[in-house]
Amino acid sequence: GKTAGVGIDPRRTEREQRRSPHAAVFVAEVPEGLVGRLSAARDPHPASFHVADLGLMVARSHRRMGIGRALLSRAAEWARESGVTKLELHVFPDNAPAIALYEEFGFVREGYRRNHYRRAGTYVDAILMAFVTLPE
Repeated sequence: GKTAGVGIDPRRTEREQRRSPHAAVFVAEVPEGLVGRLSAARDPHPASFHVADLGLMVARSHRRMGIGRALLSRAAEWARESGVTKLELHVFPDNAPAIALYEEFGFVREGYRRNHYRRAGTYVDAILMAFVTLPE
């Protein structure tokens, strides 16, 4: 039921699965199981080694509870510790709640990628967003 998510403290439910200067995975768990996952992987190319790509998922049942924001905060911490100064992600243009979360966090839209992904047999666009982790 809906009460399963009430009272979740994302700070307590977050767990580090794997972390290195090159990649990290953070998860959010509740007694019922995994409800959020954020992966970060830095670009291996020497010219863009300061950039890392993020992937964030939060279970539909546990959205709008601060889990995504908490995982983004952990990713920003990891980035600062690892010398990553820019975090990037792609988001589908129709995902208004995710775009709002990212913009509130400080991500800005840097580009629009037409037909960038295949989803359900069709090509879909993506918005490229980025967050600078250190003052420029």
